[in-house]
Amino acid sequence: MDSLAALRSSRVMLPSGLAPATVCFEGGRISEVRREALAHAAPSDRPGLLDVGDLLVFPGLVDCHVHINEPGRTEWEGFETATRAAAAGGVTTLIDMPLNSLPVTTHQAALETKIRASEGKRFVDVGFWGGVVPGNASELPGLADGGVLGCKAFLVHSGIDEFPNATVTDLRRAMPVLRDRGLPLLVHAELDLGAPSNLQPPQSYQSFLASRPKAWEDAAIQLLVELCRETRCAVHIVHLSSAASLPILQAAKAEGLPITVETCPHYLCLEAEAIPAGATHYKCAPPIREHENRELLWRGLLDGSIDFVITDHSPCLPALKLPELGDFHQAWGGIASLQLGLSAVWTEARQRGARLDQLAQWLSAGPAAFAGLGQRKGRIAPGYDADFVVWDPRATRPVLAEELFFKHKVSPYLGRELAGRVTHTLLAGELVFEDGVHRGAPRGQLRLHRG
Repeated sequence: MDSLAALRSSRVMLPSGLAPATVCFEGGRISEVRREALAHAAPSDRPGLLDVGDLLVFPGLVDCHVHINEPGRTEWEGFETATRAAAAGGVTTLIDMPLNSLPVTTHQAALETKIRASEGKRFVDVGFWGGVVPGNASELPGLADGGVLGCKAFLVHSGIDEFPNATVTDLRRAMPVLRDRGLPLLVHAELDLGAPSNLQPPQSYQSFLASRPKAWEDAAIQLLVELCRETRCAVHIVHLSSAASLPILQAAKAEGLPITVETCPHYLCLEAEAIPAGATHYKCAPPIREHENRELLWRGLLDGSIDFVITDHSPCLPALKLPELGDFHQAWGGIASLQLGLSAVWTEARQRGARLDQLAQWLSAGPAAFAGLGQRKGRIAPGYDADFVVWDPRATRPVLAEELFFKHKVSPYLGRELAGRVTHTLLAGELVFEDGVHRGAPRGQLRLHRG
């Protein structure tokens, strides 16, 4: 195919809603959106036009919570495999978390190391979060100068000793620095309050669930609301799993506090009651909770209390899941799903009457705006990047390991029937993925904060 200059469909997700349109682009940006009756459109065989018929055209997805782990733990996941998986799932921009790589991204030199490690391996655009750990408040200006889009902290042990959890004192030192640089604080919101003893064996998912109760999240979120009120630093709650925290967040938003919240496909699509004994590939923190909690999360997403959805792709070596032991307490936590976010969320969303424009907001416009990229990502409009995902919402197929591009094919979605198949992904107006095959060399760009 000649170099593309336009994309046409009878169903293009524009800011005003679905409409027949031809989207023209040059130099990687959208130059014009022609809304037209298809009967009067230009011939579909004109040079540079990709006509996808009635397939859906969405703005490229933005996944702003991804653990790539390169360098240092590249055997878990690297930039090449992660960004290939992203492109296959319609994700055209991802933001990398400051762990579990070595070094962790808690100072500017580490950020520069990570940027160098990504060169020549980015099949989609990539940005970076920095980290807040005890004693590194003085490093945050350097991270900001280096281009991080915000900084993340844990309130409980992160799982790796290189990224210790922050205390309230640490947050009070960090938050004014981030506020003054126009950057958000992202927080893994769990406080270890202790948990009731559980006599069930470690292979029981209910045993693990009881070890990280909702009260841990609810207390952490209440604390973060208070710190947000005190410092006026923008606070973002990552991977919300406890629906009991929604009233706290709703009240904070009604008060006008700069607080946002995301959730994940695994909290919206999976439920504790259905997790088999020993199935440690379902383990994540916070944990997947019960059916009733899941339905309340959906209510919060549909009413706007939850701002958007990301995957929290957090892979590891398969052996770290301890499949032979099936011990939920000792196995590494994290769900691999970078390629599957669109289809997983759509499978459940359509059963609840969600609109396609809501889906685009949750997966594209919302995370783009949060990451500070809302002036160029997440919308199909003149001046925006020519990033698109073309997909068929009616196609249903099982998740097969041989069709996944992330490094280790370990995921609770394997074998599940999901709706919505990505057929094409375009980055800056160039095809990077088409019908199961990646096109061309890695051409993804860095997306850094320039405040």
